[in-house]
This record gives sequence, C-alpha cells and structure tokens, in this order.
Amino acid sequence: MDSAEDNFKKAAHDYSNESADSDDNDSECVYSEKINFTATEEDKESESTSDSDQEDATDHNEEAAIVQMLKEKEDREKETEDPDHGEIYCILTTDEVLQHESQNEGKDFRVLQNKLDSQNPEIKHHEILMKLKQNIWPSLSKSLFVSLLKDFVESEFFVIDGDSLLLVFLNEEVQHLTLFYLIECFLHDFTQKGAKYIIVFFKDVEQMYFQNPQFLFLRTALIEHLKHNTCITIHTEFSNCFSPQWEIFLKKSYPYFIIISDIGLTSLQTNYLTIFIAHSLSKKINVVHAFGQEYDTLRVYGYHLQNMWKHRIFFQKYEKDLQCACEDIVRYKEPSLYLYGPFRLSLRSIQNEVYQTILLLKKLWPEGSDIRRVICVLTCAVGLKLYSDVLESAHASLGAKPEQSEKERSKPLSPEEATDLCRMQCLTTVFLLHMPLSQRAQIRIMQSRWTKQVLPLIKMQQLCAHFVLKQLSDTDDWKLDLTYLPDLNDDSLLRNLAHYYEIEYSEGLEFQKELGKEMDKEYRFLWDTVTKLTVKYDFGDAFPIRNTSQVFIDHQRTLFRVYDEKIPDIGLIPLKSDLVEEYAGDVLKDLPVLESNDPAVTSLAKYKEFDELHHWHSDRPLTDEYERVRCSADAKSKDADERRQIQKLQTFHRLYGGTLEGGTSKFIVCQKDAPGNADGAVKTSKIRKSKAEIIMEENNRRLKAKEEKKEQEQWKTLQISMEKEIKANPTVGINKLEKFLKTARSKSVKFSVEMSGLSACVEAWKKHCRKQGNKPEDLSSAVQVMRRIHILLDKYQDLLEKSHLQKLSQYLQLLGFENLACTLSGQMRKGRDDQNRSNYDVEVGPARFQLQYMDYYLLREERNDPDPRVQHFIPDTWQRELLDAVDNNESAVIVAPTSSGKTYASYYCMEKVLKTSDEGVVVYVAPTKALVNQVVGSVYSRFTKKLPDGLVVCGVFTRDYRHDVTNSQILVTVPQCLEILMLSPHRQSWTKRIQYVIFDEIHCLGGEIGAEVWEHLLVTIRCPFLALSATISNPEHLTEWLQSVKRYWQYADNKIKESSTDPEKNFAGKYKGRSTVKEQKKSYRVRLVLYEERYNDLEKYVCSLAGSDFDIEHFHPCAALTVNHIENCGIPSDLSLSPRESVQLYDTMVKVWQKWPRAQEMDPEEFVSFKNKVVIKKMDVRKYEQELKKELSNWIVVGQRQKVNEVLENLKPKPVDCSEYQKWKMFAHFVDKLHEMGKLPAIFFMFGLDVVEKAARNVFLNLLEKQDNERDPKMEREKEDIKNKLRKVNKTIMKCENIDIKKAKPSKIENMVMLLSMKKQLEERLKKLTAIPSMCTYADPKAVDEDTLRKIFYRLRFQRKGYLHEMLARRGIGYHHGSMAMRERQTVEMLFRLGYIKVVTATSTLALGINMPCRSVVFADDSVFLDALNYRQMSGRAGRRGQDMIGNVFFYDIPLPKVERLIKSNVPQLKGQFPLTISLILRLMLLAAKADDKMDARAKALSVLKHSLMSFKKERYAGILKIYFMFSVQFLIKEGYLDQEGNPIGFAGLVTHLHYHEPSNFVLVSFLVKGLFHKLCQPIKEGSTDFSEEVLEKLVLVLANLFGRKYLPACSKAFKHTFYQSKVFLEDLPEDFADAVNEYNTKVEENFAHFLLTTAKLADMEEEYRLPLSKTDFTSEKWHESELASYLMDNTKRVSAVSPFACLSGVVDDDLFHGENINKAVLRSLGINIKNCPLLYLRKYDNKGRSLPLNAYALDFYRHGSLTTVATDNWLNEGDAYYLLKDFMLLIQSIRTSLSELCDDPNDNVLLAFQKLGEVYQSKLNAV
Repeated sequence: MDSAEDNFKKAAHDYSNESADSDDNDSECVYSEKINFTATEEDKESESTSDSDQEDATDHNEEAAIVQMLKEKEDREKETEDPDHGEIYCILTTDEVLQHESQNEGKDFRVLQNKLDSQNPEIKHHEILMKLKQNIWPSLSKSLFVSLLKDFVESEFFVIDGDSLLLVFLNEEVQHLTLFYLIECFLHDFTQKGAKYIIVFFKDVEQMYFQNPQFLFLRTALIEHLKHNTCITIHTEFSNCFSPQWEIFLKKSYPYFIIISDIGLTSLQTNYLTIFIAHSLSKKINVVHAFGQEYDTLRVYGYHLQNMWKHRIFFQKYEKDLQCACEDIVRYKEPSLYLYGPFRLSLRSIQNEVYQTILLLKKLWPEGSDIRRVICVLTCAVGLKLYSDVLESAHASLGAKPEQSEKERSKPLSPEEATDLCRMQCLTTVFLLHMPLSQRAQIRIMQSRWTKQVLPLIKMQQLCAHFVLKQLSDTDDWKLDLTYLPDLNDDSLLRNLAHYYEIEYSEGLEFQKELGKEMDKEYRFLWDTVTKLTVKYDFGDAFPIRNTSQVFIDHQRTLFRVYDEKIPDIGLIPLKSDLVEEYAGDVLKDLPVLESNDPAVTSLAKYKEFDELHHWHSDRPLTDEYERVRCSADAKSKDADERRQIQKLQTFHRLYGGTLEGGTSKFIVCQKDAPGNADGAVKTSKIRKSKAEIIMEENNRRLKAKEEKKEQEQWKTLQISMEKEIKANPTVGINKLEKFLKTARSKSVKFSVEMSGLSACVEAWKKHCRKQGNKPEDLSSAVQVMRRIHILLDKYQDLLEKSHLQKLSQYLQLLGFENLACTLSGQMRKGRDDQNRSNYDVEVGPARFQLQYMDYYLLREERNDPDPRVQHFIPDTWQRELLDAVDNNESAVIVAPTSSGKTYASYYCMEKVLKTSDEGVVVYVAPTKALVNQVVGSVYSRFTKKLPDGLVVCGVFTRDYRHDVTNSQILVTVPQCLEILMLSPHRQSWTKRIQYVIFDEIHCLGGEIGAEVWEHLLVTIRCPFLALSATISNPEHLTEWLQSVKRYWQYADNKIKESSTDPEKNFAGKYKGRSTVKEQKKSYRVRLVLYEERYNDLEKYVCSLAGSDFDIEHFHPCAALTVNHIENCGIPSDLSLSPRESVQLYDTMVKVWQKWPRAQEMDPEEFVSFKNKVVIKKMDVRKYEQELKKELSNWIVVGQRQKVNEVLENLKPKPVDCSEYQKWKMFAHFVDKLHEMGKLPAIFFMFGLDVVEKAARNVFLNLLEKQDNERDPKMEREKEDIKNKLRKVNKTIMKCENIDIKKAKPSKIENMVMLLSMKKQLEERLKKLTAIPSMCTYADPKAVDEDTLRKIFYRLRFQRKGYLHEMLARRGIGYHHGSMAMRERQTVEMLFRLGYIKVVTATSTLALGINMPCRSVVFADDSVFLDALNYRQMSGRAGRRGQDMIGNVFFYDIPLPKVERLIKSNVPQLKGQFPLTISLILRLMLLAAKADDKMDARAKALSVLKHSLMSFKKERYAGILKIYFMFSVQFLIKEGYLDQEGNPIGFAGLVTHLHYHEPSNFVLVSFLVKGLFHKLCQPIKEGSTDFSEEVLEKLVLVLANLFGRKYLPACSKAFKHTFYQSKVFLEDLPEDFADAVNEYNTKVEENFAHFLLTTAKLADMEEEYRLPLSKTDFTSEKWHESELASYLMDNTKRVSAVSPFACLSGVVDDDLFHGENINKAVLRSLGINIKNCPLLYLRKYDNKGRSLPLNAYALDFYRHGSLTTVATDNWLNEGDAYYLLKDFMLLIQSIRTSLSELCDDPNDNVLLAFQKLGEVYQSKLNAV
C-alpha cells in the first residue's frame, strides 16, 4: 500500500514535469523589467561644468534619450498584459496521468467510480488545468516569506482550509492521537499569538479520500473533534469553493488570507487545491502556503501570495471552464469497494448497515456511552456482518471457478480470522479506555507492519468507522461523550497485541499474561455487545482471543525498535560565574551538574594555537565594531582635506535642515554655574531687577510700540485694497488676509484686521446672495463670516467693546441665527416671523451650520498663557508636561499623533544639555539612516555653540559611516550602533557622559527585525530617556515595564554606590577614566504623556475608475464597522469623525429609525453642548460624536441590530472594480484630477520599488505628452534656429579667447562685446522657448530660487539615476524608496518640503518619521505590508499644520473590505521579541569579563537578561529565557568560546563581530579551525598573490551558503524554467565544507539534545498530558494494573524529554538528537523551539520532505555582474537586490578586517583571497 509520503512525492514529481515558470514577462509592475539610468562620463563632465557653452543642447539631448528609454520600457511592459502569456515546457501526457492513477489503486483494496463516468477529470480538463498552473504556480514560487501575525487585532481574521491543515500533518507513521496533538499545537500557536481564524472543510472534498480510508476516517474525526471540543468556528456547510454560499461568505467577511496547501495526496486533489487558490485570488483574497511555515515564541512566518489583477482577469476569462473542472474533480460518483479483487461492496450498502446497527445499539445502550466504545463495537459489528455477507455471496456466485489473476492477489481472510482481528480491536479499545497516557507512552515500539492479507479488512473497517461517525454526527437524541474523539484508534498498540497473541502467547504459560479484572470485564462487555449487534451470525465468545493461526504481522521486518548506545550522563558542565549564578541560580539549583572527571568535562577543548598556522592568534583582542565603521570626517583631525570635508558636510546639513526648520540657528551659551534645574530662569524673575534690566525692558516696550505703529500704518495702506479683494474674490482675498495676520505681531492690529475682514466677508455674502437668489447653494462666504466671528470671540474677547458685540449680533441675525444673536447681546429671543426673515438667511440651524459647513474651521482648545521656556508658540498642557519631565530629569513615554509637536521636547532636551556643560551628551536614536540625516539637519539648523577645539555639537554613527561620535554633544545614531557602544567593554567612560537618550518611533520595539536591539538599549541606559511614537496601542503596559527597569537601575546604582565606598569592594574605584560631567539630580520616574487629538481631521475617500473619469466618494469612518464588530469589540477609540461626519451619522440614524426616542435630544440644535452656543469648538463636537457612537452601540443592546446594519450600509460607498492595467494607465490622469481639485502636494504610497518608479515615470510621460500636444511647430523651428546661431556664436567666441585685450584693436574688442551680448540674448530666448509650460508641470517655481535649486541638483551629478531625478523634479515629480542612494532621497525630501515638488510616489520608507507633511495621502497599491500600523503612519503625513485645515486620505482602487479593516483596526500591541541569542550572551559575558568598570558592566548584563518586554509579568517566558541562557552558556563552553569561569576564549571576538549572522558566524569559525579556507585559498602559483577565478567563485559559494541565505518556496523547483544568466538555485557547498557543517550540526544537535534532557525536569507534566487547545486530559485516574499492559511496556525506552503524545508514534529521547524532530517531539511546556538552536541546515525541507532551495543571488551576481539579471532571474526587486549585494560585500570586508587583526602574516593566503574577493565584488557592484 502506498503511504501518504509516497503519494506526496509522486504528486511533487508530477508537477516538476508539468509546468515551467514563465512569469518573467508578467504584466504586474512588481516584477516589471527595469532600466538603469546611468550617467556616462560625458554626462558627468557636462553636468560638472556649470558654465559649459553646450549645456542646454546637451541637456536637451540627454532628456530626449531618457524619454525614449522610458517610452521603450513602457511599451515592453504593455506586451506582457495577456494573461495567457508564457509557455509550459513540460506537460503531463494522458498516459502519465492514467499511470499515476493506477499506481494509487491497490490490488486487494480498490474504490472504483461509476463506469458510466469513467473518464478521468484530469484528462477531460487537461488543457484548462495546464493554463491554470501556468498562471498560478509561478506566482506561488515568488511568494514572500513574511510574518503572518504582525498586524492582528480583534477585527482581523483569516481562514484555514481544513483539508490543507490535515495534509500538512498526514503521515502513516503518525498515530491518531499524535496527529491530533500536532494539529492542536499548530492551532494553539496561532491562538496564543492573538490570531482570529476559522476552519473550513468543504463537503465535496470528502470523496477524494475514499482511496485512503484511514485518512478519510481521520478527517471525519478531526471535524467532529474541532466542532465539539474546541472554541474554533468550523464551517462544513459549503459544498466547494464555487458554492454561492461560500462566495457570499467571502464577500461579507473578506478574510485577511486563506491558508491553502499547494499539493495534495493525489494529482487530482492537487488540481482541486490549485483551483481553490485561483478562486481565492480572484476574489481579492491573499493566499498563504500551508507548507513551509515556521514559528518562534512570538510570531508565525509563512509564504504569502498577494492577489493581483492578472489572477482576477485570468479567472474571469476561464471561470466557466474552471468551475466545470472543479465539479468534475469533486463530484460524488457513488463509488464501489472491491476487496481481494472480485468481492464487491457498494458504499451505500455500508451506510445502510451502519444506520441499522446504530438503531440497534441505541436500544442496547439507551443512556449512551463514550465515543470510543461506540465506534469500536459499531465498526466491528458492521465490518464483520458486511465481510461475512460479501464472502458468502462471492462464494455462491464464483463456485469452484478459479480467478485468473488469483496469483496476483492475496488470499482473503476467513470469517473466523476476521473475528480474531475484531477481538483484538476491542481489546485495544479497552487499553485506550483504561490505560493512562503515561503508561501507553512506554509501550514498546513495533516496527513490523500488517500482512497484505489483513490490510484490506482494516481499510474496510476504517471506511465503516467513517460512516459511523458521519451518522452519529447527525444524531441528537443519544447522549455520547465526544471528549476523546482524538483517541479512537492506536494502530501501534493493536500491532503489539497482534504480535503478542500470534507469537508470544503461544510460547508457554510464562508469557500468558492476565488482563486484569477491570479490563477483562470491559473487554467481555464490548465483545458481548458486538455479538448482540450481529444477531444473525455466531462469531464466538470473547475468549480465547485468537482461534486461528493466520499470520497478521509481517515478520520479515524488524519487530521492535533497537535503541542506540547509551546516552551519556545527563547534566550541566560546572561553571563558576557570578553573573550566571545571579541570573539563573534559581534554575541551576534544580538541575544536575556533571562531576569534574566526567568525560564531557575532561574532553573540553583547551584552546590552543594552530600547530601548522602559528601566526594566527584567536585570543588576541579585536577592535570593536565602532572602530571598524568608516570614519568620514572628524573634528579632531588635523588633516586639511578632512577639515574641508567637515565644512562641506556641515554646509549641506544646514541647507537640508533649513528645509525642515526654517529660521536661523540658536546660539547656545554654556551656563556651567547655573543651577541644574532649568526652571531657574523662571525663579530668578522674582529677584529684584537690576538697573540694566529695567532699561532693557523699557527699550523693549518702546521697540514694541514702534513695531505696532508700523504695522498699523501698513494695514491702513492695505485695508481698502484687501477689502475690495475679499468682496470680489473671497477665496483669494481671505488667503491674503491670513498671510498678513501671520506676519503681524500686535494684537490690536490683528483685531482691526479681523474686524475689517468680517465686514468685507459680510458684504461678499450679501453680494453672493443677491446674485444667487433666495436659496444660495454655496455657503462658503457665510462660513467665512462665521469663522471671523469665532476668532474674534475666542482670541480677542478682551478687546471687544459693546459696539463690537452689537455688530457681531447684527451679523448673526443677518445669517438667520437669532438665538445666537440674543445670546451674544443678552436680549430675549423674539418669535421668528418668516415674513421678516433676512434675505441673507442661510436657512440652516446655527449648530448644524457650524458642524456641517464650518467643519474643519471650528476652533481647537488652545492655551493663551505663554511659557517662558518656549519662544515661538504657546505650548499645550501635555507639551508643558513633557518640558517639566525634562526639567526634572525624568523619563517619559510620549504617544501623540503625527505633527502634534511631540518632537519639540527632544530639541528642548538637547538645548538643556548643551547649556549645562560641554561634556554632557544627548543621544538621539532613529530607526533608519534617512531619519538620522533628517535629525542631524535639524540640529545644525537649530543650534550653534562655541566649543573647545576637537569638540563639535553633532555627531553621526550608522553602520555605513561615522563622524565625531565620542567628541560630540548630540549623537544621532541607529539602534544597532548605539548597542555597539553600550555593550563595548572599553566605551564605558563615554556612556557615563550620556545625560539623555531620545528614542524616536519607539513602536519599532514591536517590529520583526531589530526590535530586540531597541529593548537592549532601553534596559541598559542608566540616564533618563524620552520615547516618542504616534502608534502604540498599549502605552500603559510599555510604561509600566520601563518603570520596572528604572526601579532595577535605582537598586543597581545604590548597590554600586555602596560598593564604591567600600575599599574592599571598590571595583569602580580602580577605573581611572571617571566622567567629568557634572552630576545631575537623578530621577527614576517614567511619565506617560498621552495626547490623542489630531490638529487636523482626516477625511477619507475611495476612488475608482468610472469609464474615462474617476468616481471619488467620501468614506465615512463608521462605514468600516459591522454590527458584529461593534457588539464584540466596540467602536475603536481612535475612529474619530469630523464635525461634518458626525452630522452625517445623525442624519442617517434619523432616516433609518424614524421613531428613534432620542432623535430630538440628539438633534444638533437641541444637543446640550451646542444649544445657543455662538462658538462651538472641536472639543464640543467630540462630546457629540461620543454620544452618537454610544447611542449607536445602545441600539444593538435594545435589539435594533437590523437598524444599525442599515445605518452602516447607508454610509458605505459603492466603488467600482477596474483592471490593474487600466488602473496604472489612468494613474497619471488621477494625479491630474487631484491637481484640479487642489489636493496637491500629495504622497502616493505603494509597496513595490519598481511600482513606485513606474508610477512616477507614467506621470512624467503624461506631462510630456501633454506638452507635445500643446507644442507650436513654429516655436520648434525657432528653437532649432537659435541653437544653430548659438553654436556659431560660441565657435566664434572660442576663436577669440586667446586674443590679448591690451594689444587688440578697438574694433575687435567691440566685436567681442557684441558677440557676448548676442550670446546672452540667444541664451535667454532659448531658455524661454525651452521652459516647461505651467500646465505641463506640477512644480512651483516660486517655492525655490534658482541658486538653491542648482545647489541641490549639483549633489546628484554622479548618482546612478541623478539626471532622471532632476528631470522628474523639474516637472514637480519625485519618487522615494529605501533602495535609492541617500543623496537622491534627500533631494526629493528637500524639494518636497520646500514646496517645489508636489507629487511623490513612495514606499513605506516615508512613513517612519520622515518630515514630509502634505495635503493628501494616496494609497495606490494593496499589499500584505499595508497593515494597521503602516496605515496610521502613512495617513499621518496628511494635513500640514498651519497650512491645511484638513488632511485628505485617498484609497485608489484598494478593495473596500481592506479599507474598512484598515480604518477600524487598532495598531498592534507591543509585546516584545525573543531578546536573546547565543552571540548576544557571548557579548554580555565578554562585557562582564573585560569591562573597565566591572560593576557597571555586570549591572548592564543583568538588566538585559532580567528585563525583557516579552517576559514582563509572564513568569513562564522568564523561565524559558533562563533555560535558553543556560543552553547558550553550555554551548559556548563546549564549543570553546568560554572557559568554566565564564571568560571569553578562542575565537570569541570574531564570533561577536559577526553577531548579526548567527549561526553562520559559528560555522565560519569551524571552517577556520579546520583549516578549510587555507586549503581552498591557494594562489595561482607559489609566492603569487593572485588567485584563480575558480578559487574566488568557490569562496563566494561558501560565503553565500553561510551568509546569503534567502529561501524560496518548495514549489519554486517544480518547474523547468529557462533563466537568462542566473542559476537561481544555490549549489551545494564543496564536499569538505559540507562535511564540516555536518560535523558542526551533529555537535550542536548533541549539545541541544543533552540540554533538553537536562532541563526536562522543569516541564509541567500536568500540562504535558493534556492536548494544548481542547485541554483533553489523558492522565486517567481509574488505572488498575494489568500484567499484559506491563508486559507490553518497554522499560529501556527513554522518553524523559519527549511529549507523551509523540511517544505513541515511536519517538524517544534518541530522536531529539536530530533537529527536525525537536519541534514536534519535545515537551511543550519547556517552551523550547528549534529556531533557538544554532543549526545551519545544508538543506531545508517542509513537512512533506520537499526541499526549500536557497536563492543564489550573491553567487549569480559574482558570475555575471548584472543587477538587472539578478532582479529578473532571481525574483528580487532591483533595489532589494542591490542592498542585499551591498550587505554581502560589506560582510566580505568585515571578515577580512577581523582575520587581518587575528593574523600576524599580512601575506597569509586567506587574507589575500578575502582582500582580492572584496575588491572584485566591490568593483562589480560599483559598475552597476
């Protein structure tokens, strides 16, 4: 019988011969072909020579060339739009399909379909299935390996296909209970990590399992178990993926993704799954591969496939064909069962027999029973009856005629033999009922299998068991205990019993064991029931169990498993380390420790130098990583060139910072004698003023009066013209008025301006009303009137006199707001007379008018009292709290929206430290290099300070470059680099100078990559800090954790202080490099400062293509909600409404429920906060909004769910879907549309690097096309004439250049002057002719002067795509992504901030703190990376404070369900990461051992170990970390990196330098120790320093296998594909290197296994005997001893560290020595994961043994040197590929540097080879 494994392998083999990957010409822009815009040398020369005569002509030629390239690229992309584009290189023939099917059919057991429909569906639909694979499988191959749960909140959920889930774990070797355990572990991991999911089993898929009844039975049992014993929602009502009910379900719920297997048990099932994948993608639902998933403590990772338009267009084109194929594949065709060849049995007859037998059993057991008993007796009874009937009818029909193929088939069992088997099955059930799992886990492992004669009968019984379960699931009138559905069968136990009664029982009395009283009674009861259910037949008594001698077990195989040699003594190597004892002592005391004479201890490698390579010194201290980073410039340098570099750099920073801050920098004077508290300035004001101060104040008053008089005169000059402008064109006039108000300083002048503006607005409104008639539709002029009234009443209350108030009352009455006029004037309101109604009445209630029409003009609550600490604005209350925290040296967590002003506290903190001393340091930690550069620019723009020679204000430290790191007062860095300084043993003197650390974008603490570094920094800094973010959903938890860290440091500081006063313990005193920084008053308090109110509201719009125009609909935030979401989760706290949206919600609620009891009360005119209120503010509207939301939720409580649903449906927009091609074709026109609507500047967010560039290119080409259409032919001819003239003039001038002016004749001089004048005139005319027309550019030429523009563009002259960026920028367009050169990004950022560029296409790099505010944000691309966090970060860019009253967010063809999810989802909670790695622990041990200040170093190390966010308030995780720490230390000792006192030895330095690349760093050292690199790196000839290409290529191959490990999905190798130049799949390591890796892995696996065995006693064994999800308990308290049970147990079986559930499938402790077994076998409560083990797999496999290939990008690039080819062939974005290759090159250089420090001989071959390789690789990379 073929196993499931075999079936999978066959299916995988079929697909390797079926299709070829032809997706390189895919129409999706994510994989579009790319062109490099590389400047030639001539280009560089022409650009660098600013005064070149040919510049204009050259520029024109270059522009034309690039435009031509862009158009050619666009044409090539259009060629690939056909969904059928591509080829399949190898297709299965009909014969192969039939042959495959025949292989799956056994000779003794067959399930055949109805002969009337015998054509195989795969043959029938061969063509469409091939097309399907051509479209889907290549996309599957390019799936991205991502974290699946990074964005999950209560509203998110996904779907798991139940059959795919089963396929992942199906294996004939796995016992039933073990399988259920593995599935529950898988689901429990999801549940524990906060995932929300459902599982779907399609009804029609069931028939695919009839050939494998054991799997069919398991499937049925799994469905019933998950339904009855877990809280998971299970759907079984859908027939198949084409079911209308399923499509409705998808439309309503729109899951985040569906987990589906890409391979089935048979090719038929694989085809079905492929159709299912295609169907899901066509519904805009992403797919995650069921295979290849990995998990760690906090995350689950998997291969994710993003749905694309090409999937939808393909499905639409072939939907009918695919539906027909699917129906044929899954159609139920009433199959028949054939046993032993001729014995036929219809499945319908089995169902009927099951039904009748269940009725009979109900009478026998009316009170019900345990499901295990029921299944046992029913299966045995039905099986025996059917089998007897079949044999009887077969003998009657066949008579004595022999079957022709009898030799090929097994002889059928007799009824007596079948009865023997059933007796043993009943006995097995008795064992399951009574024997606890702890005892069953010890049963001997039977390796022998059933004979061929027995298998058909067992399969038939499994089929019967399936139908029994199906029937029972529909039975509601019978009480059954379904708890133990996972444990219905134990085949290993049954085979043990069969062997015992077949062989051992007959060997004598000593082997005839008693069952035991209880088990005997149970067995008799079960067999008696079976005989009662088979009333027509006599199947004998319960005993003897065996009446026949038929052989059931195949004795040709080994009977029982033979164990390997004895495992060495379990225990830890003795270790004397105070650090280890203090951290993990509580765990250590419970663990065994080996004796000093134990072989494991005596065999420890005492590190020594290589005998043959004595110039290597592994114990030599290496430079730290700080010293290895390239120093670009340093203020300490005496070199003139470096000084010039510094000046250039500072000049640029000031230019860059000027675009961020504006204004001049502040000169800081150090106040060394001033008190430490910054409040001192405020306190000194109480002291008696000196004469000089009095004179100064008097002068200031005079100056202020003079300025006020000047402003008054200025206003008198402008007043009349401005009033006229407002009356003529209110919009333009008001803008000018606002501009003047911003420049004015005098309050009285501002008041006069406002009053004049009000009068002018009233006149404009009157004029508008007279023009429009009685009912003017446009109320904008009335809005301006009311807005001026609001401002006057709010800001100038003290200047308003009675006459002014009367005037305001008249204006309010004019607008029809009589009640407000009465409120203001204090008079009683008169009854309203419609006849006396003002002709200028707005005919809207005052409250509704303010909410609906004034909307974003409503005033915010702002303080009026200035703060002496802030110069240019009046800070809000929460901002003052921040300043107080800094003044008091306190730490603070600040959570406030983007653009709210939270960053100001950072600069206030910097200023305070700069003023306090010249030695104190502020460290600003930013997540990206782009943000680092931004902050540096801001610092240079804000601060100037005179410092002693060698010191500077600002320094920078990133992985690429550094300058002035330790000699600056403000260090701006990234987390990884600050960690280097904090954990460096010899940088402690500098770290003690740190006064404050500012963490920007602290939510990165929850990121996937590098998050643990943020954690390390937060727990190692001893000074106060500021942690800033706009997006943290659990700031209270974060603050509480940080406060606990500060309490630890308070204790540690006191302990260190006490120690320093004790001469015997004065470790710190021995350290001479004490800090000279003045000691600040220490505070260990951590404040939480929360501010949730955005200054600008955000309005959302969904945009879709409607023919040739765009349908832009407003998206009300409440439209994102559902009734279920409100009921289960409430309305999200950050789902805010604008005033207009609040009114819209009220109106909809009234419309839907006309008898709403609170309708009158909630009417805006009657609402308590609005009634008769002249100035309604934003906070008043917030109260109204909250009340409306509360009322909407209350509707559900009072039973009005349907009404709530109607409200939400009425608010929903109705966007139209469009094709991907049309979407991007019309993208440039959409930008035009936004331009017309006045919504620019805008950032367009996308998630593919090439999509970003393509979109910008399309906008550029659209403007170019527009210009071509507008171009006048006469102007073109004139342009050419002028160019010709200019060329001639230049030629003549060049001839005259050598003339001596002193000796030249006057006529020649005059001629020269005339020529120069003519040249100037021609150039000016040419400039006008070549100028871009205003309608063909978005750029604002007034925003930046030409000189600044030239300076900015000059920096791009040698960049790869510099000229392209300049061309785009000239049109007001830019693009921005992480793979661009830094100068290119900075150019786009500066020009966008200055207002020159108006359109930027960008990836999420702009979301992370980059200061690029805009009017609108557009989401133009859907992606798995567009999640709740990124949405909030990106949308936060919209709405420039002080420039825009509101921010706009547009969703351009984003699926509506996705939009809804983004708006209603909360951002993820910060839960922390797994904080430890072996390399980090080695670094901590190195710090503790080698630090200058031992006490400080030890405190830091303990802080990292003890205070992880992951383990905060979670003792279990804290225990896991201690266990992992102990393993790491033991590993480091055994591998020779630590001695038994915890001191670093050997190659510890090299390993820590490469800590980013664990475990490859350990493997690299093993190669060095074995001398493999010396063996490989042999020069061409002896004495030469040159190496052959073969040597260098092999070296790249080795390094790529170690450090360039990027896995592709298993299915990527299922296709024969012709690549251009790359091999794509990385070759295996050379044999000797592979042997070394295997040896290393063996040692690591052995160490890890010993560690697991040692720590097994820490497991919670109560938990181990329960299934993780359903919590089904298998401890069984009723166990009574049984001789037979004891006899079957194997006392030599070692299972101390193995889950008892895994033991049932034959897993023992010995199997833990193989890494692939650990995750599914180890005791679960230990929390150990194989990802924590530093194994380097040479080959990685998924659950079904398919290899996951490594991407050969690093080696392929070395071979052909083409970045474009790497991007095309190796399935990488060009930008991503570039940075991956750059990292690889930096790695080569880092290894070379480390080796050069460890080696005395500069001519060592390994050093020379790495040096040569680094040079070659860098030259290849520089050439792209």
